[in-house]
Amino acid sequence: MIQLFTIGFTNKSAEQFFNLLRRHDVRAIVDTRVNNVSQLAGFAKGADLSFFARELGNIGYEHKLDFAPTKELLAKYRNKEIGWPEYETAYLNLLDLRKVGQHLVVEQLHQHCLLCSEHTPEHCHRRLLAEYLQHRFSGIEIVHLIR
Repeated sequence: MIQLFTIGFTNKSAEQFFNLLRRHDVRAIVDTRVNNVSQLAGFAKGADLSFFARELGNIGYEHKLDFAPTKELLAKYRNKEIGWPEYETAYLNLLDLRKVGQHLVVEQLHQHCLLCSEHTPEHCHRRLLAEYLQHRFSGIEIVHLIR
């Protein structure tokens, strides 16, 4: 069984965030954000997150833009030009267009954690991505790390 975790950094202190990752034996963070250098990200800015993950938990880090929504799609959703159902459809179509399922060795995702900013997974593309992978590959267990 491949364990695939998801996590959002919003509403978590660095201590809570890294304790969750360590408690679940996460091997690597897979950053699914289109913009991983935002000033709003605090400890979760790409270069800082890579350093902290390695130093605090011997956890790897990679930024995978193929897993991120486009800036335009994200802006349409945030500006309420489209609702969640339209965003979900557009994002899943984007994954198909990028051939995400074909360029992936799914076994390498075991004990990896998909990262985004949203606190909970309900309206976040990390959940959509995890479920997309689960539907295309057998043996994936999704675990959302919240608290």
